[in-house]
Amino acid sequence: MKKLILSTAIVFMALISQAQNKVTSQTDTFMVWGNCGMCEKKIEQAALKVEGVQKADWDKEKKVLTLSYNPSVTNVLAVQKSIAAIGYDTEKVKATDKSYNKLDGCCKYERDK
Repeated sequence: MKKLILSTAIVFMALISQAQNKVTSQTDTFMVWGNCGMCEKKIEQAALKVEGVQKADWDKEKKVLTLSYNPSVTNVLAVQKSIAAIGYDTEKVKATDKSYNKLDGCCKYERDK
């Protein structure tokens, strides 16, 4: 009987542990301004540097970043801040003039004032 209780307890604990370790993923999209393939590479790299981001894909025609991330680790605002820090404006975070001015000439997009 003790072995049965012990075995049941071990299985139960293993199931709870597995459920807690399950990584959740959320997908969101938001606007990021840029122009070219080099922008695409830089924007995606800046997003992927944020812990918890699993995938980043920027569409240069639509100016939209599709982001897959673990919401228990990060959020969209943290990713937008990372992208703005390298010079690209997003929906909610505007890059500083200093970081924007560091972009290559082909990457400089028309900014809202």
